Amino acid sequence: MIIIPARLSSTRFPKKVLHPIDGLPMVIKTAQQAAQVDEVVIATDDESILQVAKSHGFEAVMTNPHHKSGTDRVNEAAAILGLDEKEIIINVQADEPFIEPEVIQKVKELTHKMRQNEEVMICSAYKKAPLPDSNDPHTVKVVLDGGEFALYFSRSQIPYPQSALERIDIHLGIYGYTKKMLERFCSLPIAPLEKIEGLEQLRALYHGYKIAMTQVVSRSIGIDTPADLERLPL
Repeated sequence: MIIIPARLSSTRFPKKVLHPIDGLPMVIKTAQQAAQVDEVVIATDDESILQVAKSHGFEAVMTNPHHKSGTDRVNEAAAILGLDEKEIIINVQADEPFIEPEVIQKVKELTHKMRQNEEVMICSAYKKAPLPDSNDPHTVKVVLDGGEFALYFSRSQIPYPQSALERIDIHLGIYGYTKKMLERFCSLPIAPLEKIEGLEQLRALYHGYKIAMTQVVSRSIGIDTPADLERLPL
């Protein structure tokens, strides 16, 4: 199952998940992409998003408006839906209207492969990108070990290019877990590194769990600010 957390408030881009993309609310455009892979449920904190979802034929559930993260919202939605602890859940961000179904499918396959590995808490994806001229803190970088498990995520440039480096690994904000993995993650205390970087996936690494990664090819971008609309793939 794919659960899309969609909150209405957004500091940098108010009501962004309802902003029209190709004539559709952003969250619906995202849901249509995801629905090519699996059943979709939209987890929201606002009645207007709930009604928009239903008017476009998508199931939606109301969740607590005070969640600090989308993962917490997905966890509540999974509980409301009564999903089994072995159910594979893919968390797709509502601000990814051009995410490729192939990317979602690869994360789903990786999660299925890792579903019984007690060391793994999260599965996710990354793509190779040219070394940027400037360090954009909205672009999250990841460093991997030899087995394609994440060593660290950062908004800063990692690794530091002291020697020749032409490409870096960019993390895509899509997460896969079983319901059991998800519940375990949400039960962990918020980690110091998570607070410093503003990246919740660092909670898993801080507490000694692994994050399995898969390389994908993607042109999609997350929409964080109105300026990002100028960079949408054609």
